Amino acid sequence: MDLLKADLPDLFETLRPLLAAEAAAETAGTGVDADDVEQAVWVRLLEHRRIPAEPADWLRRAVRGEARRARRRASREVPYGAGTRTSTGAEPEDALLHGEENRALRSAVARLPGRCPELMRALLSPRDLTYREIAGELGISQGSLGPVRSRCLGCLRRMLAVEVAAPALRGMER
Repeated sequence: MDLLKADLPDLFETLRPLLAAEAAAETAGTGVDADDVEQAVWVRLLEHRRIPAEPADWLRRAVRGEARRARRRASREVPYGAGTRTSTGAEPEDALLHGEENRALRSAVARLPGRCPELMRALLSPRDLTYREIAGELGISQGSLGPVRSRCLGCLRRMLAVEVAAPALRGMER
């Protein structure tokens, strides 16, 4: 039967106790919120657009699937600690220093030889590109990305080491 033509309040009232019990059982002791799993199952039912032939069996399978996805997601999430700072820093001075470091890094990247500037910009991109995507954008093989990246990073390290050491040496000359 089509969900749009069904009597949704009756269906929800019929399935709600079973869903609550199944979600509580699947999420007990896992750190996953049973209410989130319940909500995800209701959304999945509405996306299904039909009442399943065996609603109770379908509901149990859906709860297990949603709970499994929620546990996987929770295991990958890393909570911010109390001492964690945002990228802009806690103080205006921190934000200024962070911005200056970013400008210095981007300036050094722009002066790298060959294809290094393109590659480093792709690696530093906020889009978080995969090696496959970077290789496609740059028109090079995915297998050559690692060695090119290594050479570019070595060049960047040497360049930044000289730039950091130069002001310190100038201060010693006086």
